[in-house]
Amino acid sequence: MSNTNTDILLAGAIAAFSVDLLVYPLDTLKTRLQSPDYKRIYINASTNTANRAVLLRGLYQGVGSVIIATLPSSGAFFTTYEGIKSLLTKHTPHFTSSSSSSFSTSPLIPQPLIHATASSIAELVSCFILTPAEVLKQNAQMVNQKPSTTSTSSPINSLSTAAQHPAATTQTAMKETPTIQVLRKFKSNPTNLWRGYTALAARNLPFTAMQFPMFEHLKKTIQTYRRSKGKSTDSLLETGIITAVSAGSAGSVAAVLTTPIDVIKTRIMLSASDNQATKSPHVVKELEANGNDAKAEVARAKQGSKGNRPSSWAIGSEVVRSEGFRGLWRGGLLRGLWTALGSGLYLGVYESGRTWLGERRDGRADGDSVV
Repeated sequence: MSNTNTDILLAGAIAAFSVDLLVYPLDTLKTRLQSPDYKRIYINASTNTANRAVLLRGLYQGVGSVIIATLPSSGAFFTTYEGIKSLLTKHTPHFTSSSSSSFSTSPLIPQPLIHATASSIAELVSCFILTPAEVLKQNAQMVNQKPSTTSTSSPINSLSTAAQHPAATTQTAMKETPTIQVLRKFKSNPTNLWRGYTALAARNLPFTAMQFPMFEHLKKTIQTYRRSKGKSTDSLLETGIITAVSAGSAGSVAAVLTTPIDVIKTRIMLSASDNQATKSPHVVKELEANGNDAKAEVARAKQGSKGNRPSSWAIGSEVVRSEGFRGLWRGGLLRGLWTALGSGLYLGVYESGRTWLGERRDGRADGDSVV
């Protein structure tokens, strides 16, 4: 089977679109759990329980920007990954070892290291395309769709829209989607959309470096086991299922282990538009009316607007001081769950699509044979 870059781009795009639609609500819940505003917005102070009506509202907010960005970013990732993996595999020197009865050759660079290197380079390319959409998405996920309610608002909701259009706050907020509301705040400084690239790459690099070697190893192990037992059918369905199980298992482990980095990344991206809120006294007064937490956020936003944004280490230290080490693992179980589902579906659909397109190109698109 042979695959062109077009095959890889199409398979990656289809896989990304499928995942975005199906597991996006879980990602929204994870973002809200990791937000510094979680208690203020989503916890009922009188009962100390989650306000489910607010927590579960608008679970697809921001999905449009992600779909638009993940199609090219996923295509770029898989094109780079497959290209680097093939290049390193092809040009890696081999050394020969001998035993009493046979000779064998082994690559100088182990396959897990090749997979980790290829996935890391691909992730750097993908993150550059994906970062603006991630910033828009996570800020949109936090927008409170009740524009008249200030007690459950956050610095990334319709209050910032009010700063720019104080005479038509309610009318504008009701007409605009959460994504548009957030996008308006970056009009004066669109480069802020790339704030968080380093944090996103810092999370995704160890994630993919762990996931892909585990994924490739699990997939090969399962395939070898089924063939040794005579159970392999080499069908397109079997390829998809084996890939999905391997990717989901590897992805969930990598996701849980990188949760602290994800918490920091989420907070950096949620604060990307904070400095816009401080430009209007209307917004400052609204936020300060909410109490000390809001005042602290205004202070942080003002600091960020002066270019003194806290480092990733400072943000992590603040989380530990305010919430303990458990705060760095907030949303870890949910992240592991949605990553298991998302990675399984993502790579399962990708591998099946790539295989089918390759067979179709080779004139063998009967679904009964795979690589």
